[in-house]
Amino acid sequence: EMSVSSVPEEQRPLRVAFASVISPRATRQPYQKIVDVLAEGMQRPVVLLQRKTYEDLNMLVADGEVDVAFLSTGAYAAYRGAQPIELLAMTATNGTVLYQTYLIVPTDSTAQSFADLQDKVFAFTDPLSYSGRLAVENHLLSLQMTPEAYFKRCIYTYNHDKSIWAVANHLADAASVDSQIYEYALRTNPQLVGKVRILSVLPDAPTGPVVMRSDLPAEEKEHLKRLFYHMQEDASVQEAMHRVMIDSFVPPDPGLYEALRQQYVMLH
Repeated sequence: EMSVSSVPEEQRPLRVAFASVISPRATRQPYQKIVDVLAEGMQRPVVLLQRKTYEDLNMLVADGEVDVAFLSTGAYAAYRGAQPIELLAMTATNGTVLYQTYLIVPTDSTAQSFADLQDKVFAFTDPLSYSGRLAVENHLLSLQMTPEAYFKRCIYTYNHDKSIWAVANHLADAASVDSQIYEYALRTNPQLVGKVRILSVLPDAPTGPVVMRSDLPAEEKEHLKRLFYHMQEDASVQEAMHRVMIDSFVPPDPGLYEALRQQYVMLH
């Protein structure tokens, strides 16, 4: 068994990882397409790793097990892993790198505002998700409350589709979801989304970034950036990207995440 470190860098597969926060089957294909572009562009094998939760993904990154990862906004803000990482790209959709958090309730809910959700069952997506947890935690912090104290019960769905489904089917009284995923579900599953309504909208946040290991060779980082920033120019790749709600990858703005990083320090 040869150890990985004895294989020359350029022959070693580049390891790319993502978490399937919309249904796992639907998401693997588009990421595979992105990976194929990287493999062709870098003339090097690329391996795609899939994890169920942001926590699992963050652990992979922290342990130095991956070179490039598609993190969530919250997972990046919370990242304190041993493996230093840096921003490679941000995702832009409909001309913006920002999205909102939608608080949703069943269509027949009597709730008029966030205050009406007290003592109700609330569905979060993932402990490390910004729209799926932190945005609500932040709002409650301003009321000097925690989700556990405020809600009757908190459940985790680990998937934005499932959060919408849980509310539509009255398994939860409310949930918080990524506005881009909500709009996507509205297009692809209008029947389901018709059973919920938006109660309120929480402030803008930057989209989840693509990150890379800080210790990758400088020319490799530059190569990755070039490949990502031009990816949407190929029509078939763009079509795949659209299925995971990405119009293009753009140079990142680290400042956009600063406030969120501070919030994580405060909350945890």
